[in-house]
Amino acid sequence: MMKLAKRYQWAVSAMACAAVLLSGCSSKTAEKPAAGEDVTIRLDQFSGSGASEEALKKMIAKFNEQYPDIKVELQSFGYDDYFTQLQSKIVGGSAADVFELNFENFVAYASEDVLLDVGGLMGDASGFNQTALKAFQYEGKQFGIPNSFSNVVLIYNKDLFDKAGAAYPTDDWTWTEMLEAAKKIRALSQDTYGLYRPISFHEFYKGVKQNGGSLLSEDGRKFTVNLPQNVETLEIMSGWVKDSNVMPSDAQMGGMGDWDLFKTGRLGMIVTGIWAFSDFTDNCNFTWDVALEPGNTAKATHFFSNAYVVNKETGNPEAAAALAAFLAGNKEAAQIRVDASWELPPVTYSDVLDSYLEVTPPENREAVFQSLDYLVTPPVVKQQSEMQEIITKHLNNSISGNVTAKDALDECQAELEQKIKLN
Repeated sequence: MMKLAKRYQWAVSAMACAAVLLSGCSSKTAEKPAAGEDVTIRLDQFSGSGASEEALKKMIAKFNEQYPDIKVELQSFGYDDYFTQLQSKIVGGSAADVFELNFENFVAYASEDVLLDVGGLMGDASGFNQTALKAFQYEGKQFGIPNSFSNVVLIYNKDLFDKAGAAYPTDDWTWTEMLEAAKKIRALSQDTYGLYRPISFHEFYKGVKQNGGSLLSEDGRKFTVNLPQNVETLEIMSGWVKDSNVMPSDAQMGGMGDWDLFKTGRLGMIVTGIWAFSDFTDNCNFTWDVALEPGNTAKATHFFSNAYVVNKETGNPEAAAALAAFLAGNKEAAQIRVDASWELPPVTYSDVLDSYLEVTPPENREAVFQSLDYLVTPPVVKQQSEMQEIITKHLNNSISGNVTAKDALDECQAELEQKIKLN
C-alpha cells in the first residue's frame, strides 16, 4: 500500500495546475497576542455530525491550553442556512471575528472587501504549501487559511450486494457497471433502491466531467452548459430516476434524507462525501465499504476545501488570526480531526496522515487517496450563488419532465449568458 504521505505529496503537485490543493502549516503559524486583558473571539462554522462538533470543541480546548487569555465563543449553523445567516450578519455589521468559507464562495466575499488580510499576522508560514496559500489569496493578499479538505466516494452496503448476488464495485467500474448492480439491488424489494446520487449543481458539474464535458470554457470566458456531452449526462442521470428507478424520486423518498435512507439498510450505493464516515460508523447496522466513484468516459470526483477567514472589522485581529491558524494547522488539532473521521486535515504531518488509514470502517480508506488522482473543482464566478441557482432551476425543470434535457440546458445557457458576467 502506498503510504498516505507519499500519495498526498503527489496530489499537491497534481493540483498545482488547478491552484486549489491544500497542505499544512507548522504549529507555530501565528504569534501570540500581546499579554493583557482577556479577549473573546467569536467563531462561526458550518455544523456537521455530532462527532465533528465534539472534535471542534476538543480543538478549541487545545487552543485554550496554548492561549489561555483568549475565550472562544462557537456558533455552528446548518450548511443550508449558513450563508444566509452570514450575509445578514455582514450587512448588519455583526459578523463573527472568525468564520468559515468554502472555496466556492471565497472569491465572492474576498472581492467585497469584508475579509482581513492575514498574511502579516500568521507568523512563520514556512510550513504551508505555497499552492495552498494561493488558493485562498485574492489580488495578491492572503484572506484565508485552509482548514480542511474532503472529496467524494462511492459508499456501498455490502450486505445488499451479497443478497442481490452483485459483485462489489472495483476501480474500473463505469456508470454501466454501477447501473447493472443498482438494478439487481432494486429488484430485491419494492422499497429497496440501488443508488442515490442527487441531481444537483455539484453532482452535475462533476457528472459532466465524468462524461467529457464542462460547464465553462477552459479560459473561463464562456459558458458551455449545453454541450452534447452535458445533455447526455443529464439524460443518463435523470434516467436513474425516471427510467430504471434504481434511484428514488422525491415522492418515493417521502421527505427522508439520502443518508437516512442508506442507514436504514434499504439503499445499495450512495455517492457522498467522506464526512459521512463517522455517522455511518455509528448508525449503520450492516457492513459497508467505499470505492472509487465510477465515471462514464472519465473519472472525476469532487474536491472540497474550506478556510477560516478573519472579519475585517474584528477588534482583535491578532487573537482572531491565532485561532484561525491553530485550528487549521496545529498538529494536535489535525490529529483530533483524523480521529473523528472529520474530512481530512490540511497538513503535511506524515504520522497524522498515515494514521487516517488505520481507522475503520471503511476498510478501503485507501480509496479516499486514490480519488486524489481525479479531483475536479467547480466553476467559480463572483456571482456564484446566482449561477448555481440558475443551473439548479433548469436541472429541476428537466427532472420534473417539464422540458427535455436538451431544452433545459439550452434555456440554462441563454439565461446564464444574460445574467452572469464572466471575467
